[in-house]
Amino acid sequence: MTLRQLIFLFAVTLISFNSFAQAPAKTTLDVAVRATPPFVISTEEGGYKGLSSELWQTIAEHQGWQYRLHEVSLKELLDGVSEGRYDVGIGALTVTAERERTMDFSQPFHNAGIAIAVNSEKTPGWIAVTQRFFSLAFLQVMLALAAVLLLAGFLVWWFEKRANPEEFSNDPKRGIGAGFWWAAVTMTTVGYGDKSPRSLGGRIVGLVWMFTCVIIISSFTASITSSLTVSQIQTGIEGPDDLPSVRVATVKNSSSAVWLEQQQIAFSGYSSLDDAYQALAQKKVDAVVYDAPMLQYLVRNDETSNIRVLPNSFLPQQYAFALAQGSNLQEPMNRELLSITRSSEWRDKLKRYLGSQ
Repeated sequence: MTLRQLIFLFAVTLISFNSFAQAPAKTTLDVAVRATPPFVISTEEGGYKGLSSELWQTIAEHQGWQYRLHEVSLKELLDGVSEGRYDVGIGALTVTAERERTMDFSQPFHNAGIAIAVNSEKTPGWIAVTQRFFSLAFLQVMLALAAVLLLAGFLVWWFEKRANPEEFSNDPKRGIGAGFWWAAVTMTTVGYGDKSPRSLGGRIVGLVWMFTCVIIISSFTASITSSLTVSQIQTGIEGPDDLPSVRVATVKNSSSAVWLEQQQIAFSGYSSLDDAYQALAQKKVDAVVYDAPMLQYLVRNDETSNIRVLPNSFLPQQYAFALAQGSNLQEPMNRELLSITRSSEWRDKLKRYLGSQ
């Protein structure tokens, strides 16, 4: 065999090996899918849409991969990919160190975090008004206002007790009381005219007090309006620190469940997010802890409940496709992901499914 023939044979072998390393070994891939809106949404036609589903379809189309879908639970998906029964797992799959020990992941295509969903029912109007009147905040506002009125009343009495003893008595109790009455009447602009300062000092106090009242009455009115009309959340849950003292729910075998266990927070595990969400709506639990995009999607599409998602998420998470360990799909998939996730079409899709977050 000549040198030229040896070089040609080596080149053919190298090309064949490279193609074998990058191409799927199977003609039809087995793909495990778990419905987790908005990443995977089941359609009425029996298909799937959503961020993860449509992203996978685009990658498979570009690579010319044939595949068959198997809808499974989260546990079945993770176990199946780890054991090699499925080539790819798609859904809202977060990359964790524990999962990485038994499987591989693609390049992450979205970053989010864990959030808390709570009930935000409002107290009926007349009950809320009564509660506000007897609240500590309302009492503090009234005491502060009384103190300012007393100060203005004392000052005007001090200047008027000699120049105007008929209206502002020399007796401190009666005189300061008259000054308090004058300050209140002036501030509310009722203007009975039964009392008015005559001395220079009293009129200076009156002038300053009238301008001061413009500011005080505006601030006081705003405080009262806010106290009586703004509905406040009745759950008392403002963040993760409040979870140990309330009834918590999440999805079994999820990264949220793992985090709750690490934090030693007791929780009820449900087979799906829909079940946990319904438990919250029926007040069987006080909070649902789960991935922020899924909770926000449910709340946004549920106009009948009073459930809301707390604004601050925590424990950052990365979403990716699950792959069997050593999968030759990983490299071509990552190249596709890097290209797709930098496109304007992908940003439009994120906004369509996840809103403006």
